[in-house]
Amino acid sequence: MTTSFGAAAARTAISKDPKIQIPSCTGLRSGSDSLRLSNRLHVFRAASASSPNVSVIRAVTTPSELDTSAKPKRSKVEIFKEQSNFIRYPLNEEILTDAPNINEAATQLIKFHGSYQQYNRDERGKRSYSFMLRTKNPGGKVPNRLYLVMDDLADQFGIGTLRLTTRQTFQLHGVLKKDLKTVMGTIIRNMGSTLGACGDLNRNVLAPAAPYVNKSYLFAQQTADDIAALLTPQSGFYYDVWVDGERFMSAESPEVVKAREDNSHGTNFPDSAEPIYGTQFLPRKFKVAVTVPTDNSVDLFTNDIGIAVVSDENGEPQGFNIYVGGGMGRTHRMETTFPRVAEPLGYVPKEDILYAVKAIVVTQREYGRRDDRRYSRMKYLLSSWGIEKFRNVVEQYYGKTFEPSRDLPEWEFKSYLGWHEQGDGRLFCGLHVDNGRVKGETKKMLREVIEKYNLDVRITPNQNMILCDIQHAWKDSIATALAQAGLLEPRQVDPLNLTAMACPAFPLCPLAITEAERGIPDILKRVRAMFEKVGLESEESIVVRVTGCPNGCARPYMAELGLVGDGPNSYQIWLGGTTNQTSLAKPFKDKAKIQDLEKVLEPLFYHWKQNRQASESFGDFTTRMGFEKLNELINKWEGSLPESSS
Repeated sequence: MTTSFGAAAARTAISKDPKIQIPSCTGLRSGSDSLRLSNRLHVFRAASASSPNVSVIRAVTTPSELDTSAKPKRSKVEIFKEQSNFIRYPLNEEILTDAPNINEAATQLIKFHGSYQQYNRDERGKRSYSFMLRTKNPGGKVPNRLYLVMDDLADQFGIGTLRLTTRQTFQLHGVLKKDLKTVMGTIIRNMGSTLGACGDLNRNVLAPAAPYVNKSYLFAQQTADDIAALLTPQSGFYYDVWVDGERFMSAESPEVVKAREDNSHGTNFPDSAEPIYGTQFLPRKFKVAVTVPTDNSVDLFTNDIGIAVVSDENGEPQGFNIYVGGGMGRTHRMETTFPRVAEPLGYVPKEDILYAVKAIVVTQREYGRRDDRRYSRMKYLLSSWGIEKFRNVVEQYYGKTFEPSRDLPEWEFKSYLGWHEQGDGRLFCGLHVDNGRVKGETKKMLREVIEKYNLDVRITPNQNMILCDIQHAWKDSIATALAQAGLLEPRQVDPLNLTAMACPAFPLCPLAITEAERGIPDILKRVRAMFEKVGLESEESIVVRVTGCPNGCARPYMAELGLVGDGPNSYQIWLGGTTNQTSLAKPFKDKAKIQDLEKVLEPLFYHWKQNRQASESFGDFTTRMGFEKLNELINKWEGSLPESSS
């Protein structure tokens, strides 16, 4: 037995005509669906004399009879996806036109291919269109060959810089439409991909970037690779558009293939070109991170799914704690939108992790909202349902009950900057890259070192870079070359810079309200000057993150001091995050003008210096004091230190 939807999808997948419209996936449930949970899984008995008791489980989005009485409201993007022949049309036609840009539908679809259409917002008058490309690098791993190719592409077709992102990928800015196919094809043919780096599907899977050769780290990184493979689109649209259908699929483990094809609990669309995603993919972006105990370099709790390896006393990985419902994006002056940290779902043995992840993804696919994209992330489903109901639904797709979460040690932020032993007789070197922007002499020298020593690279979730597999004999010459290029040892960099992050914002991001990357160097200098004024030592630091809009790409809502653009030269100030990124900050002030930051922050830094408890971080201090008291301190501040402190 097969479903009407599955058969239609299969027919459409092999169609030669890109304009064929995919039948509506009307069975997708919205978050407000009032149907009882017990009615949401459709199990059908096959009417067969030879096997009268065999149960065939259809995809959960396929009702036994189409209900045409009331169609749920859907966003415009849902219509674009439905009519796209699995994310092909009209993008495949739009990229061939002479216009410098693509139309609205293609602009949405190209995100699934790993690209955003942009224009230079510093220029007035006619828009100067270009495209940003984002790679997909699970765990931040970049083979030597791919790094050199990306470096070349930045010079030949981009703006001469590479941007390291907070999700361990490259961003290549400034690519013209006429060059898109050349650039995409070059990336694909050189061990790279941009498939799914943007769009309504699983994004790049994070994992600790440190190339430690120990069981937990290797297991976390392999798990990230497997999850990325499991949730990679299967219908071939990416290769059809950019390399004329030629496939460059990486090897998959048998476990990944088995988990993807398994439909014993109604997770899949039978016979569909996209067995997990269907024609509609997910309601919104979906983010996963995997890590090991204590290592929160991945900002674990900001993801839709956070996964932590659990090992036994001998260091052998046994399973995983799973956390769900994190996410940063929000909309200013809409209190119904909010950042959220992930909460514990439970524990699964290691052999079940792919099935558990798939069950969570399918729950979001089925019940995440598709009518209003502002509320389509899985965090809103968790907030609406609560963890118990969410767990119950996921368990139906998983086919098992989650075990209680295992106790884990305290989390720490780990940057892995500087020189470290890998554990196999070789070294790695973590490099601080201001705002992740590789440019100028730094870019030139990095290429020389990476090419000369045939080094692989890893990108960290804090926009930094790790050079891997360095022999001890090379260390001195590499360190000298890096220093000449301005890539300093961590002890030579202001501690504020080491943990700070900013999104690109102006001039190319269409969502930016104010500066972030271009503004943060001056902001950090001013914070350091305030520290010096109130008597804080040079090694003192706080976590500062700046974004040009409330979408939160640099995760400002986890910072001790988050600045979120809310107008021209204006920021919303968030306070109270923790140094190990386990607690949300809270909104403290709206519309703080950039020129007035000292009026707000200087008194707070002074009273932190004077009144903090032993080793109390700035974020913990602001939380303990409370915002009412902090505002009182600001209002009493007269711009100079009290007599006793001068």
